Amino acid sequence: MADRRPEKACEQACESLKQQDYEVAVKHCTEALLSLSQYPPAHLPEPCQAELDRIKIETLLYRIASFLQLKKYGQADEDCRHVLGEGLAKGDGSLRAVLCCMHLKGKLQIVSNVLSKSLMGESL
Repeated sequence: MADRRPEKACEQACESLKQQDYEVAVKHCTEALLSLSQYPPAHLPEPCQAELDRIKIETLLYRIASFLQLKKYGQADEDCRHVLGEGLAKGDGSLRAVLCCMHLKGKLQIVSNVLSKSLMGESL
């Protein structure tokens, strides 16, 4: 992948979530998603497309968590539709693979903690 900006913005969003700076996390996520939209899927080799899909799913999960903390439920709901709708519609296991990868890297716990706070302290 020639351009690493989407991944960098995704990592910055993760850091913002750790620091509970949700507005900044949303900003980084939006930047990453805008960068990702510049890559036409039909013109990329399969490994590059898989990496871009991974970054997109992670970014959307960070943005969902941030929107929930900011009480922007409509925007969180829209992103949920993208993650679940597109991820499950593909049926290729990519959503599950991204979640497993995030879990192994400790990134899923960050999202889980933020989501748990949004669900009135209920454990996920």
